[in-house]
Amino acid sequence: MVSDHQDQRTLEDLDPSGRLYNEDLAPAKHQSWRSYNFFAIWMSAIHNIGTYTFVAGLFVLGLTGWQVLISLLIGIVVLFTGMNLAGQIGVRTGVPFPVVARMSFGVWGANLPALIRAVIAIAWYGIQTYLASLAVVVLLLRLDPGLEHWQRQSFLGLSLLGWACFLLLWVLQLTVITRGMEAVRKFQDWAGPAIWVVMLGMALWLFIQAHGHIDMNLSIHPLSGGHATRLILSGAFLLVATYATMLLNYTDFSRFARDQRTVVRGNFWGIPVNFILFALVSICVTVGSLTVFGKAITDPALIIAKVPNTFVLIVGAIMFIIATVGVNVVLNFVSPAYDLANVWPKHITFKRGGLISAVLALVVLPWKLYDNPVVVNYFLGGLGALLGPLFGIMMVDWHVVKRQQVRVEHLYRADAAAEYHYTNGVNRRALAVFIPTALVSAVVALVPAFSSVAAFSWPIGVILSAVAYAQVMRGHRPSDLSAAERETA
Repeated sequence: MVSDHQDQRTLEDLDPSGRLYNEDLAPAKHQSWRSYNFFAIWMSAIHNIGTYTFVAGLFVLGLTGWQVLISLLIGIVVLFTGMNLAGQIGVRTGVPFPVVARMSFGVWGANLPALIRAVIAIAWYGIQTYLASLAVVVLLLRLDPGLEHWQRQSFLGLSLLGWACFLLLWVLQLTVITRGMEAVRKFQDWAGPAIWVVMLGMALWLFIQAHGHIDMNLSIHPLSGGHATRLILSGAFLLVATYATMLLNYTDFSRFARDQRTVVRGNFWGIPVNFILFALVSICVTVGSLTVFGKAITDPALIIAKVPNTFVLIVGAIMFIIATVGVNVVLNFVSPAYDLANVWPKHITFKRGGLISAVLALVVLPWKLYDNPVVVNYFLGGLGALLGPLFGIMMVDWHVVKRQQVRVEHLYRADAAAEYHYTNGVNRRALAVFIPTALVSAVVALVPAFSSVAAFSWPIGVILSAVAYAQVMRGHRPSDLSAAERETA
């Protein structure tokens, strides 16, 4: 059965060297988060410019409003199911993602998935902060056109005004994350709902401007049945891939839940219900922009800019900035803080991991990353393709191989007799599955010859790795593998 959470002193005694344990990586002391907290997390993760642009993009590609909704529904069902499967691990063990990865990859091998997740998060953290800072720049120039002088002077490829706005958001986000997970929870509780004010306001304004005529059957480029079906399915799995990072490290949040029912209930209101409503509003806004302005506007900030009221612009811009900060904290900040702490627990705490992540996100000059299609499409896209195989291995390990049973205290033991030591701290079977399936997933995602199925790289990676891992681990428990492989090593 699953081990009860050990007291902190006992776990620390199991790892006196500090190579596997610190208080942030230990099982959660207090599992008190309610369903609303998870609902609010999903509002922050979903209510942002990126999600609106994704929804609007499907419409621009030729799907009708109803077809966009069908595409999103398929993706939402997959996402909801995956989050519940991943969330259960956090509830049952109370440990964050890099510690969970020790079960399948070994106590040292877990650093591989943790660092892959961290690199993706750090890069996108910087990029999202930069994109949010652009909204601040637009807002300041609207309020004081004289600031244009600072916009014309640059340093390292960014204007001085851009630097000021970027650093402002950088500090604000750092203030939240360095106060710990409880501060993150409190921030998400109110940040998530904030964007609804703007989105509903935009929808109502466009509805009035369109004289009540919002045609959900409207299509910019009518598609044939087969083409529309493929785009609907592609959109569904692209949606899932967008949140593949969250699927992998959802235990970072679910570890604080009271029980599994709390997570499922929060996920239900946050994913199917909330996402569908947000998608409906986004579709209506996109269709409304086409009706009112003669073209579909995929950036909601540009729609707000068309409202002839400075106060509305200010409020709207602030709300979108808050929304971007919210999604950045959820998707791109919490995980690398834990992931980096896992590399050197004795010296890197959650707060220090967050600080290192923030500094790295600054020094990589994210505006240069964003402007370089090779970096975004091939480097970050290639790393993103690896998330499917990682998810498949970890889910099969927990739900099939381990049968939802784990000796939590052994996750913090580095001795050869420990359950998750495998061979020198690495599960070679997991690596033997991950490397080829990750390669296949990356090829599908990046090689132009496979462009017609590139959107399905995530499910392909999940299925291949899940089936292969179930086969290579059949009939073996970790302790059996460790003994047998050490004899032949």
